[in-house]
Amino acid sequence: SFIVAAPFLAAVIILLLPGRMKDAIRGVALTAATACLVASTYVAWAVGRSFHGGAEFAFVERYTVIERLGITYTVAVDGWGAALLVLTGLIIFAGVAASWTLDDRPKEFFVYLLVLVAGVFGVFVCQDLFVFFLFYEIAVLPMYLLIGIWGSSGTVQPAGPFAWAYRMLDVGGKEYAAMKLTLMLLVGSAFILAAMLGMYWEAGGTFDMLAMEDTAFSSGLQWWAFPLLWIGFGTLGGLWPFHTWSPDGHAAAPTAVSMLHTGVLMKLGAFGVIRVGMMLLPEGAYEWAFIVGTVAVINIVWGAFCAMAQKDLKYIIAYSSVSHMGVVLLGAATLTVNGWNGAVFQMVAHGIMTGLFFALVGLVYGRTHNRWIPDMGGLARPLPLIAVFFTLAGLSSLGLPGTAGFVAEFLVFVGAWESAHSWWAIPGAIGAFLTAVYVPRAVRIIFWGEGPPERYARLPDAGGTELVALAVLGASVVLFGVWPRFLLDLIDAATPSYLALVGAG
Repeated sequence: SFIVAAPFLAAVIILLLPGRMKDAIRGVALTAATACLVASTYVAWAVGRSFHGGAEFAFVERYTVIERLGITYTVAVDGWGAALLVLTGLIIFAGVAASWTLDDRPKEFFVYLLVLVAGVFGVFVCQDLFVFFLFYEIAVLPMYLLIGIWGSSGTVQPAGPFAWAYRMLDVGGKEYAAMKLTLMLLVGSAFILAAMLGMYWEAGGTFDMLAMEDTAFSSGLQWWAFPLLWIGFGTLGGLWPFHTWSPDGHAAAPTAVSMLHTGVLMKLGAFGVIRVGMMLLPEGAYEWAFIVGTVAVINIVWGAFCAMAQKDLKYIIAYSSVSHMGVVLLGAATLTVNGWNGAVFQMVAHGIMTGLFFALVGLVYGRTHNRWIPDMGGLARPLPLIAVFFTLAGLSSLGLPGTAGFVAEFLVFVGAWESAHSWWAIPGAIGAFLTAVYVPRAVRIIFWGEGPPERYARLPDAGGTELVALAVLGASVVLFGVWPRFLLDLIDAATPSYLALVGAG
């Protein structure tokens, strides 16, 4: 509860401060982010110790909210939740640090940012489906304002017979991206709500997720409710073909919002698919597993090919995220221990990696005022630290051994090979190969190629809080790559019992 409440309390404090006290506002936001990171790390350590004693949940709190409707405030954390709390703590800390120099209405910006991250924390620990959905919406809705007010327009250059329509709709503009994101995610939420109400009715009027695990939902409900949850949550998780809001949202969002957007918000969707869809509706999960896995491998390959075609730096990373989220959904569809371990580890690895990517893109754009790759070159000379961290993020993205990305993808592909549809591993590996094409190509052109252009010759390198954010995320990429057991022991402690639930169904 402290982790969930701290960002809310910090947002209230910031609301009470005058807008001119910018340093105090930043200080409150950074203090809250630091407290969340420290508390999340402590929770992960404590949960790891409790699992050795056989406990499934730790830090359990339960309070009745509306007894007549069966709604309770129930929070508890398991190994999965602990790992994802650490991820969220890292990303919000780095996001606030990377946004330290933001000067345009920082008071409102940090209020919305902290409310958003409080919702994210709530989703990862909530065990009541109604409150889970409430936190989910709290995490999603501030994105509209954060992108619409503080975002930037992309460098989309419409071409073809429908170019006039794209220009009329302002494709690439921040207002367009914010509205598209909001509308698509609200439609996904409507799907989730419909499935939730059906489950609530059959569960005897309770939203308690632990009670729902013991409920034998009818085959008919599972057949129609599972795809609604898969599409509803999957829309936030970048599920093809409902992913189209994501690249525009990534490209238009300010740096910290991009980091949270791809680092943790997309993980809410994948987490919801597994935690609510597969674990509460196991028969539906088995019935739809082939389609879920097949769409996931389309995600991987489609996203990779789209990333190869981009010339805007943010769009490359955005489509790469769609591809990597396909790896998470593929791991979920395997219904194997390795696949599920890899899926959760990929959520963490991808979140840290793309958080680092978008922090770096924000630094490059803030100095060059340009994201168009053909206009760049040789930026490693004036920006050596940024170049090193960007290269590290790229190596993790393509799955280099010794980085967190390798551990996650290896486990998912092993799980795919062990599953009932082993051919899933082949397009998954093709996606990894394609990533090894477009990521090094972009890094080479931007940092290690000809140049830099004269106007970029005297750019300042990363420093201060910017460098702190890069160092924290970069060190995490390496730490979880060379010592994956730090998280895998947590994740693996929960996975077999969760798979047993699905198997029993």
